Amino acid sequence: MTATPDFESPAARIALLVQGVGDERLADPTPCAKYKVRDLLSHLVGLTAAFRDAGRKEFGPSTTTAPGPVMPDLDPDWRTVLPRQLDELVATWRKPEAWEGETQAGGITLPAEIMGLVAQNELLVHGWDLARATGQEYKVDAANLEASLALLTPAPDADAADGADEAGLFAPAVPVPADAPMLDRVVALAGRRPSWTPPS
Repeated sequence: MTATPDFESPAARIALLVQGVGDERLADPTPCAKYKVRDLLSHLVGLTAAFRDAGRKEFGPSTTTAPGPVMPDLDPDWRTVLPRQLDELVATWRKPEAWEGETQAGGITLPAEIMGLVAQNELLVHGWDLARATGQEYKVDAANLEASLALLTPAPDADAADGADEAGLFAPAVPVPADAPMLDRVVALAGRRPSWTPPS
C-alpha cells in the first residue's frame, strides 16, 4: 500500500474555520450550489462521525446510511461536536489497522485504503468550501493536496464524463490551466470554480 495521508492539516484548518463562523453566516451560500453554510456544517458533522466509525470498523447508522437529498438539521452544539469529531477522526486514521481490510461509509463498502483517501478528500474539499463561503483563508499541507489530486484525477482510459467521483458527491470537473496551483486543480476536479466567491 502507498503512503497514507495524515488528516491533521485539513482537520485542524476546519476546526480553525469553525471559530470564524458566526450565526449570521449560517444562511450564506457556499460553492456547493445546494448547500448553505448550515448545510455544509451539518454535512461535516455527519461525515466526520461516519468516517471515524468507518476507520474503527464500528458499523451502524453512521456508516450504513447513504446521504439523502435533504440535509439533517445542524446539531445545536456543532461548535463543540465538530472539533471533537475532527480530533477523533484524525486519531482513528493514524492507526495502521484503519487502512486494512474493507470498511463502510455512506452505505458503500470499499477497501479501507480507498475509504481513507475519500475521507481525507472530503475534509480537504469541504474545508475549502467553508473557507470560501465565510471569507477565510484556506491552506493545507502539500501531502494532503497530492493525495486528493491522485484520488480525483481520472485514469487515462476513463470516460471523461464519468469523472473521479462515482458516488456523485461532487459536480463535474471544471477546466483549469495545467499550471494552476495544486489547490485550484483539486477543487476544480471536485467540480468547484477556484475563483468562486459569495455573491455580493
